[in-house]
Amino acid sequence: MKKVEKAGVEGIKRKRKPFGISPEDFFKEGEVLRKQYSSLIDNPEPGRVVIIPSVSYGLANAINNLHYKDGEVLLCDEQFPSNVYPWWRLKEKGFTVKTISPGEGENRGERWNNKILESINDQTRVVSIGHIHWSDGTLFQLDKIRVRLDEVGGLLIIDGTQSVGALPFSVNKIRPDALICAGYKWLLGPYSIGMAYYGPAFDNGIPLEDNWINRLESNDFSQLINYQENYRELSLRYEVGEHSNFILVPMLHKAINQLIKWKPENIQIYTKELMKNATDQLVELGYRIEDEKFRANHMFGVRLPKSVDVETLKQSLHQNRVSVSIRGDAVRLAPNVYNDEMDVRKLLKAMKEPIFASKH
Repeated sequence: MKKVEKAGVEGIKRKRKPFGISPEDFFKEGEVLRKQYSSLIDNPEPGRVVIIPSVSYGLANAINNLHYKDGEVLLCDEQFPSNVYPWWRLKEKGFTVKTISPGEGENRGERWNNKILESINDQTRVVSIGHIHWSDGTLFQLDKIRVRLDEVGGLLIIDGTQSVGALPFSVNKIRPDALICAGYKWLLGPYSIGMAYYGPAFDNGIPLEDNWINRLESNDFSQLINYQENYRELSLRYEVGEHSNFILVPMLHKAINQLIKWKPENIQIYTKELMKNATDQLVELGYRIEDEKFRANHMFGVRLPKSVDVETLKQSLHQNRVSVSIRGDAVRLAPNVYNDEMDVRKLLKAMKEPIFASKH
């Protein structure tokens, strides 16, 4: 958004005059951002929210502080790499990393959710999953997964990058042990900043780095050489060094403030209404789209009929100046509030042309 861009420019100008930055400024805007983000995700404890540079960083903090010696980690098939590679390190320690696939056939979303629930057993230590799948928007029933994990004593770690900001999420309801989210996607913020929530399972852990600002009483600059054994409260030990970023923090601040005004539930309503006619037409043409109960409205996959190949569709999309993502065998559509009916008409034209061409 333009207001996010403006905040970044103002942050750069501010750094031009560093003598205007006070000790309080190293903490003030970060505290505001924590409270803002907590409001967005229905989290009653802002001290459990920290600023991170990336999803892989946030996951590493969690993985390094698991209180298990062995067992199973469950992941989804074709999950985003940043939520796969960090877990592979546990194989060296005797853990099993198991991937759950939906399999072939109808009712893909429902089958996938059922398979995840069926795979959780007494050996399950962690389910690490998105709220929706990054390639096709499949909606995972996190509340049911949470209940099943409670029965076996496992942890629920969520990558919220593709959902938080556009899809309602409640820490109170889902009770994740960790929620990791990059800021540059549906939070509409800049690159290289994100937010992480860590629940009680990670209290008293060892952070990735021992920076000065995460220690107790670090806000008293005159006492910094009186080194502290203890960290700041709750999860603040896990924040990245230099998290007082005077450029990126104000940008994400502006973005989240706008999302709170819009409300994620309204984004879901808008995108559903915007795409309803288009999805009906695409299904009639032979494209396959997941049932509404098992997909998000702001991001979902469209699978091609046999008569259309991916390269032909790519050419048609390019010629019609339509930007989408190809993820595996799905065309990922990601409408948001900046899209309108004209955009949808262009999309339909681009996806109809290969169908008509195959018939002549």
